[in-house]
Amino acid sequence: MTERQKDRPWLMRTYAGHSTAEASNELYRRNLAKGQTGLSVAFDLPTQTGYDPDHILARGEVGRVGVPVSHLGDMRRLFQDIPLEQMNTSMTINATAMWLLALYQVVAEEQGADITKLQGTTQNDIVKEYLSRGTHVFPPGPSLRLTTDMITYTVARIPKWNPINICSYHLQEAGATPVQEIAYAMSTAIAVLDAVRDSGQVPEEKFGDVVARISFFVNAGVRFIEEMCKMRAFGRIWEQVTRERYGIENPKQRRFRYGVQVNSLGLTEAQPENNVQRIVLEMLAVTLSKDARARAVQLPAWNEALGLPRPWDQQWSLRIQQVLAHESDLLEYEDIFAGSHVVEAKVASLVEDSLAEMDRIEKMGGAMAAVESGYLKSQLVSSHAERRARIESGQEKIVGVNSYESTEPSPLTSDLDAAIMTVDPAVEARVVDALKQWRDTRYQPPFNHPRPCKALERLKEVAAGTGNLMEATLECARAGVTTGEWAGALREVFGEFRAPTGVSSAPVAVAAEEGTPLALVREKVARTAEDLGGGRLRFLVGKPGLDGHSNGAEQIAVRARDAGFEVVYQGIRLTPEQIVDAALAEDVHAVGLSILSGSHAELVPDVLERLRKAGATDIPVIAGGIIPNSDAEALKAAGVAAVFTPKDFGITEIIGRIVDEIRKANNLDPLEVPA
Repeated sequence: MTERQKDRPWLMRTYAGHSTAEASNELYRRNLAKGQTGLSVAFDLPTQTGYDPDHILARGEVGRVGVPVSHLGDMRRLFQDIPLEQMNTSMTINATAMWLLALYQVVAEEQGADITKLQGTTQNDIVKEYLSRGTHVFPPGPSLRLTTDMITYTVARIPKWNPINICSYHLQEAGATPVQEIAYAMSTAIAVLDAVRDSGQVPEEKFGDVVARISFFVNAGVRFIEEMCKMRAFGRIWEQVTRERYGIENPKQRRFRYGVQVNSLGLTEAQPENNVQRIVLEMLAVTLSKDARARAVQLPAWNEALGLPRPWDQQWSLRIQQVLAHESDLLEYEDIFAGSHVVEAKVASLVEDSLAEMDRIEKMGGAMAAVESGYLKSQLVSSHAERRARIESGQEKIVGVNSYESTEPSPLTSDLDAAIMTVDPAVEARVVDALKQWRDTRYQPPFNHPRPCKALERLKEVAAGTGNLMEATLECARAGVTTGEWAGALREVFGEFRAPTGVSSAPVAVAAEEGTPLALVREKVARTAEDLGGGRLRFLVGKPGLDGHSNGAEQIAVRARDAGFEVVYQGIRLTPEQIVDAALAEDVHAVGLSILSGSHAELVPDVLERLRKAGATDIPVIAGGIIPNSDAEALKAAGVAAVFTPKDFGITEIIGRIVDEIRKANNLDPLEVPA
């Protein structure tokens, strides 16, 4: 074999950020020293949804799933001693992307960087927020305008920056099939490119530069042959769309550029050591094929279904990438799937089905119209319900969860509380105090920021018109404005948006013929309703705080509906007060709270306390989510009737257990009906 030069490896990242800007900065510098080649910043939920840490909705969420960045001072500390001109920084931020990019640019300027050399990506895909991740703030129209303004600004001023990565990652986690993942992501890209073209802010001859800066962020699941074919299909469709719809002649500008985080929600709490081989297989899907290889890869840690990974866990994931890139011969060959008739047939089938679904969305008026009508959301909820049904029936096997469940004791999880990193609950108070100090001193030396009210008035003025919002946002960043103030000013002009839940229109996914588990639970529901005096059992499913991962809550709501409950589900982002008010107004028999962000320790006891004060102690409260063992015990001690975590995969069984808790709370005898 003639020697050929090895290909350059992809950018290697770990997704990181927690507690405070100082703690995250220390973690970034350690990761870079270990050979990580790019930064991937996780922001906490208040930052992602445009709230300051002292807002009522931010309670329990500060520094939990990422780093809080409330103003320019926080951004300075986050990147202290990290030369931004030499970095490639990915920021997972959507609704508030323009604001975070403005802060990043101002910090880079303060470091003396040439901003035309800044490289990185802001996620900035608002469509998937309405469908799956739930950190949207504004309605679709204004959200698309913010994205458009950012794209046109960066193409002109920060030409190496990717102002958006169309993110199908969360679509897969919300249940999308490969066809739905491709079609919805491509339809979103079309909506964004059409909006940029129609804005008139980019001359026609420069439109190729816009297309060249559009990147994608995808999910790779464990079906790694199918996932690899999905990536080839993605590339083929992008080539067609950019050439035929937008007339892009330059093949470099038409290139499909994507980064990957492999599937986190597919990781299991049961036998979590199995997650290591899942992560490796998922990584192969996006690295094996040279013609469809990712430009950047970040891997989750083996223990993400248990809680927040420690630095050592993240290092393990980084080393997995380094072994593949530097020890194996992967990068020495041309595309190893070229000419495979199996791969070719699968890719052709994915392309055909995806184009048909894209056509259907186009006929509805495009991605934004399909979001507002609820079509995309209901399709995802249905696909997810079908997949859950396959897992519960054993048709789809998950090792350690619904098959091969016997296990030796694991040294990795012998001390569950030490197997994850915990965020000090006192962090929130410290961050809130620091924010107060910033507000009190931002006009004084050494900062001497101009009064922010002028900058905010200017922002509102531009928002009410049609001008580009980026310059006014930069002015706010320099004036020491906070994240909550920036988003609050735009909320005044644009309003807010509650996305469709997709629950009411989801079809029945599980059979309920006589003798099936669902039929038996239906009988329990009907008998309990009768014992309580007729009418239907009513169940409120609540999402307190800012956690927008609504997949689990939606699946519980759909199955409870199919079991005969009347379900009250108002979507995401509710305060404990709103949840209790709804529970009392609807006279529900049980409340189910779903939280994946770690804020359960603060928000669930608050709901319990409010129900007690209202004299509604006969309403059992059920909690579900990524809840560490010690926290689950504390919640039960506080009065929670039952706690469910990802290891409890049988949704029908969970609904049966909820009926049992309703009977217990109402002093009814247990029913001898197996769930």
